[in-house]
Amino acid sequence: MRLEGKTAIVTGGGSGFGAGIARKFVSEGARVMVADINADAARKVAEEIGGIAQFTDVSFSDSVKDMAEAAFKAFGTLDILVNNAGITHLPTPMEEVTEADFDKVMAVNTKSVYLSAVHVVPHMKASGTGAILNVASTAGVSPRPRLNWYNASKGWMITATRAMAVELAPFGVRVNAINPVAGETPLLKSFMGEDTPEIRAKFLSTIPIGRFSTPEDMGNAACFLCSEEASMITGVAMEVDGGRCI
Repeated sequence: MRLEGKTAIVTGGGSGFGAGIARKFVSEGARVMVADINADAARKVAEEIGGIAQFTDVSFSDSVKDMAEAAFKAFGTLDILVNNAGITHLPTPMEEVTEADFDKVMAVNTKSVYLSAVHVVPHMKASGTGAILNVASTAGVSPRPRLNWYNASKGWMITATRAMAVELAPFGVRVNAINPVAGETPLLKSFMGEDTPEIRAKFLSTIPIGRFSTPEDMGNAACFLCSEEASMITGVAMEVDGGRCI
């Protein structure tokens, strides 16, 4: 029960890594809001774990504000924020990615972190405590070809994590990130371009441990970094990648 009595928001919590994090948090004693642009998926996970579902488009300020206010109303306070929602463009030469796809990737992967800070950080600063976890990617450390602007968005998130950590440490707020390698999530096919045994084998050959990340892997890492066990850890972007970045 490492998160007993804690309250948390997990964006993109309706599937994939976000759902794994939400399940782990509840199993460790937290009360969790599952925020997702897919309201049905959020509701399904929330019902499974006894949490709260919240429709949220993390790229729009009003939607993020509604999410934060709903959490404050339901929980009274907010201890943990997990910025997990993310998207990618398909594998494409950098100059051929459309402006619309570029804007969407940046809005969901980067602007969302800014918006969550606008609407959540003041509460955490006033409380004198809090943990923020940004779900970045190995792509921000060791970029893959043809995913250029996705890579860049995750590199931005890692730098933002460190900058936030330095600024918020005096207020008792810790900020960390995890860098998963690709996993069995709705984004996997988008990363690979197409899902065939040959492409999977090629992708897996770059991961020394020899398997994809799982939602459980992300839940375990997130739980540690957001718990009091990690009270001396801030500004870290921890690879949870089976050795991909070595």
